[in-house]
Amino acid sequence: MIPVMNVQRQYMSLQEELDNAALEVLHSGGYILGPKVQAFEQQFAQYCGAKYAVGVGNGTDALVIALLACGIGAGDEVITTAMTFVSTAEAIAQVGATPVFVDITPDTYTMDPAQLEAAFSERTKAVIPVHIYGQAADMDEINRIAHAHNAYVIEDCAQAAGARYKGRRTCSLGDVACVSFFPTKNLGAAGDAGIIVTDSEDLYKAAQAFRVHGSGLNGAYTYARLNGLDYDESRIDFHGNLPKYYNYLVGFNSRIDALQASLLAVKLPHLDAWNDRRREIAAIYDERITNPLFTKPVVAEYNEHIFYVYPMKVNNRASFRAYMEERGIATGVYFPVPMHEQQCFSGLGYKHGDFPVAEDLAEHGVTIPMFPELTQDEINTVIDAVNAYSE
Repeated sequence: MIPVMNVQRQYMSLQEELDNAALEVLHSGGYILGPKVQAFEQQFAQYCGAKYAVGVGNGTDALVIALLACGIGAGDEVITTAMTFVSTAEAIAQVGATPVFVDITPDTYTMDPAQLEAAFSERTKAVIPVHIYGQAADMDEINRIAHAHNAYVIEDCAQAAGARYKGRRTCSLGDVACVSFFPTKNLGAAGDAGIIVTDSEDLYKAAQAFRVHGSGLNGAYTYARLNGLDYDESRIDFHGNLPKYYNYLVGFNSRIDALQASLLAVKLPHLDAWNDRRREIAAIYDERITNPLFTKPVVAEYNEHIFYVYPMKVNNRASFRAYMEERGIATGVYFPVPMHEQQCFSGLGYKHGDFPVAEDLAEHGVTIPMFPELTQDEINTVIDAVNAYSE
């Protein structure tokens, strides 16, 4: 079976270096936070062109903590796209706010800025554009509209580490950004891991506090900021005890561990080359897939897509997927249910037909194998199968 993704091949290409990095951490005895985590945070922030990065347990935690750092909670609304993984909207609900959905564009599948203005209310506190499939949303327009309403812009970069928008990397385009390092991502850990990226010192300190139970000086500072209080660090006394035992916010135990940080630090210098290879494969698919039954992905002229997946549309998806499986080729669906039709959000009052572009993609979207280590023979096999398909 030719897989949609394959993490083992990437590991094999860097096996000695990754093994050595893991063993170094294991022998060190320093497994939680510490210099390895700090080094990777600095490395990733610099890569993104941002000032700060805070490693957390996973991409969902990154979104939750970013929202809390922005002071978002009960009674607030946050606008996001109807086509995303559930964690985007789930994080909004988890902080007590209400998700408000907008449709996607029919070409890039990212948030449609033309629908954003109408989604605002006096309760809107943030917008979360999703750089879905590895392509950035139209951030200039989204930032313009959101900031005109004094709303934060939180980039969901779960699928877009290393992508560029008008020459700038994702994670540097809004007020704060959230990344998942789930193993299958373009930059993947060997387990769960995520990171928050920002240029704001306030949001940086808040993220540091929330990931460790709202404790210490960062917790005290953030508590004062979020509650409109004066902050005087000289008046804080831990009485000779560890700061982690003084909790100012209700936070989380959500820290990227030293092992994952060390492995990601090995991989990060290779990310651009891996993304280049994904674009090469996408270009081959673009040129050689000629079957008119398929709609191929469109890349906005201002974007550098990193093709976390290669998304297509086909009328009879179930038939196509069964056909490909018979030929030993895996396919994927990202995602089969739009957010407004998920049962967990049924209480929001949306109905089928509210976001027709997202609904169409959910019904007809399909992905074919896409990862840097695909061989030319495998690429040829995939293309031949797609071109030979008929309904």
